[in-house]
Amino acid sequence: MDLVGACRAFTSVSACGSFTDGAAAAGMSQSVASRRVAALEERLGEQLFERTSRRAVLTPFGRDVLPSARRLVRAADTLLDEAEAVKRRPWRLAVPEICTASARARLVAAARDHDIRLDLRAADPARRQELLQAQQVRAALVAVAADEASWSVLLGLAAARDSGVRRVYVETLRLGRTSPGPARRVWIQPEDDVPHIRDPLTRLRDAVGLRPTQVAVASDLAAAAAEVLCSGDLLLCSRAQAGELALHWRPMGEMTLRRGFALRVAADGNALPMEARLGGAIARCLGADDEPGDEADGGGGTTG
Repeated sequence: MDLVGACRAFTSVSACGSFTDGAAAAGMSQSVASRRVAALEERLGEQLFERTSRRAVLTPFGRDVLPSARRLVRAADTLLDEAEAVKRRPWRLAVPEICTASARARLVAAARDHDIRLDLRAADPARRQELLQAQQVRAALVAVAADEASWSVLLGLAAARDSGVRRVYVETLRLGRTSPGPARRVWIQPEDDVPHIRDPLTRLRDAVGLRPTQVAVASDLAAAAAEVLCSGDLLLCSRAQAGELALHWRPMGEMTLRRGFALRVAADGNALPMEARLGGAIARCLGADDEPGDEADGGGGTTG
């Protein structure tokens, strides 16, 4: 028996004084209201109404149980209202700053198709972790090593001018004693200023004999791109970023570096339902859905 439905019919009929009016007020047919009240009477073991041709009058037993029935109906309505409010409440999600406005908009739109409302907060890796730990967001796309990641993005080196090579070797940036001009640098943007990317690149710098200043961390992507556009410097970035900045992108020769991302939910929540529903949309937002051929073919032609 639907106890809430039966109590809803009971309270509505008692308020209206008739099965016809009470059923209409409760949004059900008279026959349904009658069956529900009869089922409730059978369950409780007592008659609730004295029925006449025109009126439904509460019995003494009906008057005594009516307040409890009303509380049950109110509690059920409150539960339904709160459930709807929770479903409408946005999921505050911390995403990388490198996700473009258009990419974030497409992610929000894709979530709407799954009845999920996203409120995105763009931040660098450290800040995303802080927001998650402080529970200022419900979930975050955190930076992790590629072997721990649900999504990864291949990184390479981009320059203002096309060098004509299929891969860029960091060792070619080493200055000889007679080399003219300033040392060319590799710029790391804030999104990649994480140990699993920065440290291998720093070790490579030392192994091939570059100067310490030849691998530098920029304050933001725009600052790093500006340095590259007006010099022979290189930007560590994805192919998509290079295209947006009109730079020429190539894979690295000595190693493969990838950004890794994983979805983490605050307060030990379960990320799997959201990942299952929005995994593809998140991949597109991160630029992680068009990478398979990058390592194999050396990046092809120019970007931008």
